[in-house]
Amino acid sequence: MDLELILVIGTLVTGAVWLLDKFFLRKRRTGVTQQRARKGEPGEEIKPDAKAAKEPWHIETCKSFFPILLIVLILRAFVAEPFRIPSGSMMPTLLHGDFILVNKFTYGIRLPVLHAKIMDTGAPRRGDVAVFRFPVNPADDYIKRIIGLPGDRIEYRNKTVFVNDRPMQQASNGVYRGTGSNSVMNGIPVFSEDLEVIRHDVMITYPRYNIPIVEVVPENHYFVMGDNRDHSSDSRSWGFVPEENLVGRAFLVWMNWDFAGKKFDFGRIGKKII
Repeated sequence: MDLELILVIGTLVTGAVWLLDKFFLRKRRTGVTQQRARKGEPGEEIKPDAKAAKEPWHIETCKSFFPILLIVLILRAFVAEPFRIPSGSMMPTLLHGDFILVNKFTYGIRLPVLHAKIMDTGAPRRGDVAVFRFPVNPADDYIKRIIGLPGDRIEYRNKTVFVNDRPMQQASNGVYRGTGSNSVMNGIPVFSEDLEVIRHDVMITYPRYNIPIVEVVPENHYFVMGDNRDHSSDSRSWGFVPEENLVGRAFLVWMNWDFAGKKFDFGRIGKKII
């Protein structure tokens, strides 16, 4: 279900009904017309019929919903959009069951549904946690961390990321301990990774083997990886993310509902995404 498309259609339909009623239907419904004035004489106004003047239910409904749909559409398309994290590919940064907010104007203002950029407001930075339309199937939204920018030479070997031949240093940060549906990852080593512009945690599973890769990021594309390095489908397997597929930058966890444990994690509320 494309909620954005539904919002656009709903806003257009209710707005059209409101405009049609404002400029045409209301006058016809209330019977407020002006008789043709005789030459040199003023016209006479017919008094409206109170029963006829009552708005039909469908017009009243459209007029009530139009401003609500318009505000929701503007906020969702141009300001911030909520998403739910359905998997553990971004652990320990984002947990299964996190509900997050995504800044929609960080990477440019785009038209809803068409996704055409109408204003450039900024470019992705290395280390950003970004939501994008999956290149293989744009109907699906993915979330990963941006590792490689256009022109970067990215190498991944021995569990280490190299950007332009510089290794991104890692320091041990204990092991992961979680509850509910996230407890399946308990005991996996956590490392603090320094991307030179930002430091963040990653999870690395030993002795799982990774096929070494070396890629040069094309123009207007990005190389992305999950923080749960050995449990993530990302640019290592399906390639680069085109710039036009970017949706926005994730910046806040506003709720966590653990579907397996059926409970809220109040400690996640308001957590800044780094």
